[in-house]
Amino acid sequence: MSDGFGRHIEYLRISVTDRCDLRCRYCMAERMTFLPRDEVLTLDEVAIIAERFIARGVRRIRLTGGEPLVRRDVGDLVRRIGRHLNGGSLDELTLTTNGTRLSEYAGSLFDAGVRRINISLDTLDPAIFAHITRGGDIEKTLAGIAAANAAGHRVKINMVALRGLNEDAVLPMLRWCDRRGHDLTVIETMPLGDTGEDRTDHYLPMDEALAPVRAALELRPLPVRTGGPARYFAVEGMRVKLGIITPLTRNFCADCNRMRLTCEGKIFMCLGHEDHVDLKAAFRSGGAGALDAMIDRALGAKPLRHEFAIGRGVSATRRHMSVTGG
Repeated sequence: MSDGFGRHIEYLRISVTDRCDLRCRYCMAERMTFLPRDEVLTLDEVAIIAERFIARGVRRIRLTGGEPLVRRDVGDLVRRIGRHLNGGSLDELTLTTNGTRLSEYAGSLFDAGVRRINISLDTLDPAIFAHITRGGDIEKTLAGIAAANAAGHRVKINMVALRGLNEDAVLPMLRWCDRRGHDLTVIETMPLGDTGEDRTDHYLPMDEALAPVRAALELRPLPVRTGGPARYFAVEGMRVKLGIITPLTRNFCADCNRMRLTCEGKIFMCLGHEDHVDLKAAFRSGGAGALDAMIDRALGAKPLRHEFAIGRGVSATRRHMSVTGG
């Protein structure tokens, strides 16, 4: 599949639920209104749509949320999509999670074919973790990371850079990841949805976030891609690979290879735009045969780039990150 700008689309991110057991300040409001269950795709519908994308040439699929592991029977979906790894029609099936339920799922995810997991962890300080997540218990996430390691997964830590909360924690997190064999990706906050707080207060540009790292260690660019928007660096004296995602200070859209399926069956052609097509409506009215026409429509309407900006009262979209898939 190619979009109107000639970009080859081979990566699908699927949000299996908009629900989450944490309320991270940069992602959600403290009191969220989630989608009614009858508006959410069934897991069978998710699998059918995923298989249509695989047939069209998608080679990588990432399951996200919300928190994907709060979706009942999500393991059945992972196993069904994972079967395409065995036949060679899919190269990789991965997962993004907050880690709170990984202790339960790590082994079965590995058995289903998942080999790489991204885990959100913005600090190693229990009190700051509880503040950022509005009450989360860091020990659950740390136990999930340990379980993922024990099961054989490659773990990458995702850390959102937040002024006043963790700007001094990037270098300690990098060293912590290096000791444990994890990679680390540092991410600028994205202005998606109303979180009940002004993101400007905690917005930390990447150059500032990495300043303590660069003062202590040399970073060398790596010609590595994993299917997402991150740029990667080797770190002096470390085995860890450092990724950075810069939606605000350096646009990463030129080589976009992704489409995003929401849990209600919509394809948003870009994370920073509201334009979308409704695959759920097409499938429920016209069956699997109706999906290709809508996918083609989405490809043709995919914009050149997002238009993220940050400032007081500014939000790029009304929907939260948990709706589109983090």
